[in-house]
Formats: sequence, structure tokens, C-alpha cells
Amino acid sequence: MSRANLPKQLIPFIGGKSLLQLAFDRLEGLVPASNRYVCAGQGHAEVIADSLVGFSGEQFLGEPIGRDTLNAVAFSAAAIAAQDPDAVIAVFTADHIIEPIDEFLKIVDHGFRLAEQDADTLVTFGIAPTVAATGYGYLELGDVIDDSARVVKEFREKPDQETAGEYFAAGPQRYLWNSGMFVWKASTLLECVRRYEPEISKGIDQIGAAWTTPQRDSVLAKVFPTLKKISVDFAVMEPASRDLRVRVAAVPMPLQWLDVGSWPMFAETCENDGDGNSLGSGRSMLLDTRRTLVASSDPEHLITTIGCEDLIIIHTPDATLVCRADQAEEIKQLHQLVGEKYGPQWL
Repeated sequence: MSRANLPKQLIPFIGGKSLLQLAFDRLEGLVPASNRYVCAGQGHAEVIADSLVGFSGEQFLGEPIGRDTLNAVAFSAAAIAAQDPDAVIAVFTADHIIEPIDEFLKIVDHGFRLAEQDADTLVTFGIAPTVAATGYGYLELGDVIDDSARVVKEFREKPDQETAGEYFAAGPQRYLWNSGMFVWKASTLLECVRRYEPEISKGIDQIGAAWTTPQRDSVLAKVFPTLKKISVDFAVMEPASRDLRVRVAAVPMPLQWLDVGSWPMFAETCENDGDGNSLGSGRSMLLDTRRTLVASSDPEHLITTIGCEDLIIIHTPDATLVCRADQAEEIKQLHQLVGEKYGPQWL
């Protein structure tokens, strides 16, 4: 379903809303709509503006090309700081489903207060592990900050299965999943980039300096594609957790949290029919079928099965996927092979 011209974050497959719309609306009551920015590929500017209520073109931060999460958040921080040098910003990805929202807002407000009270604090939000997952980074917790926040002793990247089992066994008082959501003062984040990734910082500083000038678009187009691709976890959060000049704080987020990064995760958002089947299709008829996900981008399309177990079946107008649920991680490899054989129009 997710294609280059319409990525998953913009597909309205969660109760008629897209993941981006859910993420944008989730902040209602905490951050005014006029202060909610979206950083995404420049080619998606129009569809994003059309889908969000209270959103203007000036709030769109268009990347000329994807350069991983460090450059997305540093570019956003530089653009916002150019207009408000004292800005405290929160970073959210449009891949998450989070409930209940009122509790989410209280927890994020706590993160804002931590960053506002101490400009040298970088706040991350941690999720209590429910399984020994290898697909998430982990936060190793240290000293107590207040009634819920803890110092992060170390960021630990995605572990192997044995290590993930050790983290899970240690419990949520020792390890949390890294949610990929953050709060920090824009200037503090940019200072950390200067310390840990000076070459990237030079480019980000050029973009920030030009942001309120007529040269904004030309500088962005020239500089951004030259920036090294690296994640914010590797580039900033890991070294910051070892840097005595800053404090990395973890605020637990004990909520219903789904990172919709795979079809098995999407299945958890769907109606269940009692046989373990997840119904993400407008019309379906599943006979003698168990633990199978069916989904379609066309609500009028009918999907039927007989005698199936533990499958993922996805329909779109020009492509269909059928795979075993336990091999969902191999879809990325399949995606690459399809592009190589049939061309970029399928990507």
C-alpha cells in the first residue's frame, strides 16, 4: 500500500484517517495548531496541507531528499529556532497509534516542563516492553529525576534475540523501549549536533541562517542533499547519554502504544473476528481461516479465503501481497527485488 508518492503515513486506513492526521490531531489542547510543523518530503506538501485542519504552508518543512532522522529533526530545529531562538520543541513520528490521548498529553506536558526547567535536558519517552523485541532500541535507566522520569544511563540499539531477552527479563524499571519521541530546546539539540556531528552541523547552520531570507529554498536545495545519512539515536542520543554537559531524561509512557511499522503491527489496529483474523478490508469472507490479516486499499473490494492460517493478504489495484505472518520482516527484501525486476513505478 505504501508507495513513494503516497507513503503509509498519508494513507487513510485507520478508521478513515491517516497516521499523520492522528498524530497531528493528538496534540490538540497542548500545542496550538499554528505551532505544529510537519517535516516530510517536498513532493508531499500538497496532500499534507489538504489533509490537516488548521495547517498552513509555512508550517511545512520540506526535505529535498530523505537523509534519515538526524537531519530531519536538526533541520526542523534550525528552521523553528530561526523564528524563535528560545523554542522548546517536541518530535513525534507519524507511525504511532497511542491511547488514551488525555494521558498521552499529560505525559508530553511533563516532558515539556523538564526541558523548559533545564535547558541542558534532552527528553525521550520510553515504552514498557511487552515482548523481547529485537526491532526497537532500548533505554537503560539510571538515577531518579522525579516521580516518574529517570536519567538514561545508555541508549542501546536494536539487540539480538538473546540480549533482548535479558533486557525484557530485567523489567521496565531497568529497560524501556525507545519510542522515537523527544522534547528538547531547539538550541540544545543544535549544540549537540555541533559537538557530535560537526560536518552535519555546518550544513544545518547554513540552512538555519538562510531560513528567513529569500535564499531559503536555494540554500536548502544545495546543502540538504549533501548531509550524511544517520539516525538521531546514533548521532545525538547515544553520545549525549555519555556527555556530562547534558542530561538525557526518560519519561515512561504507560499507554497503549503501537508503532505501525509492519503488517503484524497494523493487524493489531483492526477488528478481530474471534478466530484471530484481523479485518482491515471493507469486505471479506473468511472460511475455516485463522490468525490471518486481510486488508485492501479499496473498501469495495472483496477478499475471500478458505482454509488459511497465519497469513498476510494485502490487495491494492496494481499489486497483491500474500505471505506467511512469521516472514513479514522479509517484505523489505521483496520490495527491493520487485523494484530491481519491474522498475520504480512499483515502489
